[in-house]
Amino acid sequence: MMGNENILALVLGYILGSIPFGLLIARFAGHGDIRDIGSGNIGATNVLRTGDKKLAVFTLLLDMGKAAAAALLAAHFFSFVPSLIAGGAALFGHCYPVWLKFKGGKGVATYFGVLFAVFWQIGLVAAAIWIASALLTRIVSLSGIITSITVPIAAYFMGYPKIAALCVVLGAIIILRHRENIGRILAKTEPKIGAKK
Repeated sequence: MMGNENILALVLGYILGSIPFGLLIARFAGHGDIRDIGSGNIGATNVLRTGDKKLAVFTLLLDMGKAAAAALLAAHFFSFVPSLIAGGAALFGHCYPVWLKFKGGKGVATYFGVLFAVFWQIGLVAAAIWIASALLTRIVSLSGIITSITVPIAAYFMGYPKIAALCVVLGAIIILRHRENIGRILAKTEPKIGAKK
């Protein structure tokens, strides 16, 4: 059974993670409902499709920050395991926010936020893998998928099985959220970084 601390961490993480910063920021900036353009997601990649790069970076940082905040708060008030639960719940909340009928973002930014909060060295490994994948494939979605697959392995061999287990669960959610992208990747129709529309 889950203890009170774990339940509180779960609720805290979900609530923080489900704050749709991309949707709110784009709306306040005068871009309307971000769900009506591009992929319809609420994350930074779709905010970038408004043409406002600063807004997209701001969204990216806030989506990372909310997951990091959930994990750090749980670590401060409870302990390590609740921090993992809070971070995981934040990513789930971002991907499946109850306020938006469970239709949220892809989870990659929140994934990085969780990793940097619970163990920053693994966060750096994840960032390195993402950058290398992006340079090699020039496909943002594929980079996120590759990162979500390889980071659990890296965490395990770095001696952190609990973080590795968390990464397996979060990676599965990220891959599930990218199922349409996977279809386009296989069909070779997924847009590449820098490609003309």
